[in-house]
Amino acid sequence: MELEDFLQQYGYFALSVATFFEGEIAILLASSLIFRGLFEGPQTVFFAFLGSFVSDWLYYLIGRLNGKVFVERRAPLQKRMRPLLTFFEKNKIQILFSYRFLYGFRVVIPLLIGMSGINPRQYLFYSIVAGMIWASTVSMLGYVIGKVFNLSIETFQENFVMVMLGFAAFGLLLGFTVKRFADRRILSTEE
Repeated sequence: MELEDFLQQYGYFALSVATFFEGEIAILLASSLIFRGLFEGPQTVFFAFLGSFVSDWLYYLIGRLNGKVFVERRAPLQKRMRPLLTFFEKNKIQILFSYRFLYGFRVVIPLLIGMSGINPRQYLFYSIVAGMIWASTVSMLGYVIGKVFNLSIETFQENFVMVMLGFAAFGLLLGFTVKRFADRRILSTEE
């Protein structure tokens, strides 16, 4: 099956599955092909949001239902979680609105939020708003990248590894920058 046939048949479903796990690359890929007509803007945003929303809620519920017990049984983990929880409590609103952009923390932050005691209704609001902001912003960025570089299915097929490495490098650079900032803030709460 050709990539174009696959995307026309399973594109939105594949996007939701990919964003369930770690979605920047998937949403950048899909949204960079919007101007070619393989994806539609609103559907791309919705299906990217959907996969990330389900993922966030799965980890939130795990953290809420079992996170504290799991951490309490592991002294080394408990010691590492204390500064994270303190950091979260001091920066709660900022984290709740921006956690979707924290590349590499997709599992940890919803678990932490679940463990923090934030009630499900409150988290529902933040997860919808943060997820829609994330899906819209990354989709717009992908669209611009696709348009500026004139990306097409042929570009992806001929340069698949390079395109994926480029998107991954962008995501890692963003994640590294945010992680350095967060590490500095966490260290300052320990002192």
